[in-house]
Amino acid sequence: MSENPTFNAPIGTRDVLGPDSAEWEGLVGLFATLAHRYGFSLILSPLFEDVGVFHRGIGEESEVASKEMYVFEDRAGRRLALRPEGTASVVRAFVQHHPLTPFKAWYITPAFRYERPQAGRYRQHHQVGVEALGTEDPALDVEVISLAARFYDALGLRQVRLLINSMGHDACRASYVALLRDHLALHVEELCDEHRGVWEKNPLRLLDCKKEECVAVTSAGPMLIDHLCDECRDHFTTVREGLKAIGIESEIAPRLVRGFDYYTRTTFEFVSDALGNAQNAVGGGGRYDKLAEQLGGDPTSGIGFGSGVERLLLARAAEGHDAPLLDRTLDVFVVDTTEEEYATVLVDRLRGAGFSVGRAYDHRSMKAQMKVADRSGARYALIVGPRELDAGLVTLRDLRREGEQESVALAQLDQELARRLRR
Repeated sequence: MSENPTFNAPIGTRDVLGPDSAEWEGLVGLFATLAHRYGFSLILSPLFEDVGVFHRGIGEESEVASKEMYVFEDRAGRRLALRPEGTASVVRAFVQHHPLTPFKAWYITPAFRYERPQAGRYRQHHQVGVEALGTEDPALDVEVISLAARFYDALGLRQVRLLINSMGHDACRASYVALLRDHLALHVEELCDEHRGVWEKNPLRLLDCKKEECVAVTSAGPMLIDHLCDECRDHFTTVREGLKAIGIESEIAPRLVRGFDYYTRTTFEFVSDALGNAQNAVGGGGRYDKLAEQLGGDPTSGIGFGSGVERLLLARAAEGHDAPLLDRTLDVFVVDTTEEEYATVLVDRLRGAGFSVGRAYDHRSMKAQMKVADRSGARYALIVGPRELDAGLVTLRDLRREGEQESVALAQLDQELARRLRR
């Protein structure tokens, strides 16, 4: 045994390998296909940004920015932060590069938050999402929500509901905040410990609090959706009617404000009843018509959504989905007992023909190689011995039907495998 120390993944992180990696690969591939169908292109941006990108974007006083971000200085003294969410980086890139609008991008990214690890929540988690900038047309809201709904449906999630609200815009939200502040002032002592001292600075944040004390106080107070201006009310109504027209039902959730300061008008969240706890959101997003301007760009409307990969897989498991999203089973495992190392040539030929192929190494016996073949999960074992090779044959053994095998001419092997695998 080595005398060197061993290391584990840091607390709140995990390695993804083996069968789990196939599930991830399937999920990301499915999302990429859907995003492309909706006209979104992949965007890649740095994992770390100037800390101001997130302070201005999600709000310097937000819980994520003030308590959970990983912030550090580089050797030149620049204050940087690991990305805690996907939207701000995409909008920063939009402002920097001035692409044509509407600009529609999808992403897959790790995100970092220093929080208490629990089921479906990690200090490094992963998000898939889309962002669309350049128009305030409610049809774009419908399109983004539709993409999310189709994605969850394609994952087999049947116990998911869409919650929706409107955050209004500058004028109507300002008047509502004044009403909410007046209401909270009458119930300060009833608020949870965390918000009792900060309610006046950002009253809207209390609507996002899940603790019973704050829920009771805010539920008895005024609701933003009842105080929208005519323009915001019409926008919200058009979004809901558009969703209904394409068969997507939504539930109004008047306390839904999401956790970031950049949201305006439409906010939405998909929740899984199968998860059955406070951490039941599998994805969400909304409109952010001021974010580009806050990051130094021209006023540009935008909307997006994101989903945590870990939470989605947890929801799939909670609904009892056992079938993998992606089948990464080997087609063939080559068992070579010749002394000519023919396996190298045969494996390369089959891979070039489009088959997934495994093999053993280190000159193992046929018995040892067959054990490896069985463990690999391959559909067929391809046995090559000296006599078969001299005769131009191989033995094709079905690893899922014990005792079933036959000799196949090497010249016809590709066609026979394609026939059996229905390629």
